[in-house]
Amino acid sequence: MPPAPARCCIVGAGPAGAMLAFLLARQGIPVTLLEAHLDFDREFRGDTLHPSALEILDSLGLADRLLQLPHTRVQKISIQTPSGSFAPFDLSTLRSKFNYIALMPQAAFLEFLTHEARQFPSFDLRMGVRVEDLIREHGVVRGVITTRGGERETIEADLTIGCDGRNSRIRHVSGLQETMLKTSPPMDVLWFKLPRLPSDTLSISGRIQGGHMIVTLPRTDHYQLGYVLLKGTFHELKEAGLDQFQQTVAQLRPELADRVETLQSWKDVSLLSVESTYCQTWHQPGLLLLGDAAHVMSPVGGVGINYAIQDAVVAANRLCRPLRSGQVSVADLAKVESDRRWPTRFIQWFQGQVQNRIIRQALDPRIRFQVPWFLKLPILRRLPMRILAYGLKRVRVEGEASRQ
Repeated sequence: MPPAPARCCIVGAGPAGAMLAFLLARQGIPVTLLEAHLDFDREFRGDTLHPSALEILDSLGLADRLLQLPHTRVQKISIQTPSGSFAPFDLSTLRSKFNYIALMPQAAFLEFLTHEARQFPSFDLRMGVRVEDLIREHGVVRGVITTRGGERETIEADLTIGCDGRNSRIRHVSGLQETMLKTSPPMDVLWFKLPRLPSDTLSISGRIQGGHMIVTLPRTDHYQLGYVLLKGTFHELKEAGLDQFQQTVAQLRPELADRVETLQSWKDVSLLSVESTYCQTWHQPGLLLLGDAAHVMSPVGGVGINYAIQDAVVAANRLCRPLRSGQVSVADLAKVESDRRWPTRFIQWFQGQVQNRIIRQALDPRIRFQVPWFLKLPILRRLPMRILAYGLKRVRVEGEASRQ
């Protein structure tokens, strides 16, 4: 039986798009989810599921099945410095069934979520579909114009939602790109992999030493490492040569010194330009932006996926009833944006404080890094812990979106 005509067309099957499509289809609302790629596998996509996301999934009856997939659980993130170690985040005391972060490849998470959504006949996932433009009637967005395999197609919908990431095509063709505010944090990140042996015991951690900073994330069969550098300095590092970079990594992570030579060329290293952006307007008549399409997060704290999922839940809470009736107003879309505006601005401010007050100092070789005084006080460490776990406030599936 073919899917019903879309009341909602969601562009981008990332965390925001997949979660929102699941929630709407669960309510019997016809939803078409479009993904430009043929699979979900991307190199170095975020893969941290925080307590907020796990609690949301648990309320939907999904968490237990999801956590049967291979993943790593992290409660404490330790940072080693010349003056000692400190733990800026420790979730072990959090009063939650999920007092940890689950590290899981994003591809596995998205495959799981879309597989679960397929049980609902109102869900329609189309892979390999590229959006070319929007359909507009009398100033209202009524769907999208797409191409797939050279074939052109129009998809009409009562509501179009752009969840297509930091380089959002929907944001660009809608003109909402012009409302974007952009800040450039003082850092970029080099991501690369090193082999992980069965005998290894290295946990998630960071190290600050001599103006260098590196973060180590254990995976099932490898380590993912992030070498933090001042923005705009990659060219100098590259000119110094791969051998010098290998030596630096070995000095910072002596436990992995015997395998840095697996980095054969600069092609084994990916430069991620860290930025933080925020659209001043997320909606137009018939159109809404969510996730990275509306606000690009810095990697600090790994909160991007979780804020995208929260965006989706709030959108479902607000829009299920209007979508069911086929009458989605600009006021309905503005309520979603209003609900998510301050939590998003707050976490971006918080990330900026970490970047400018901690990371900038850590990357200055002239300064002997000192642990910030407020992180030495247990009572004050609870605040960043809760911010990491939930953001400004908890988000729950409620209203019509909570009923099935």
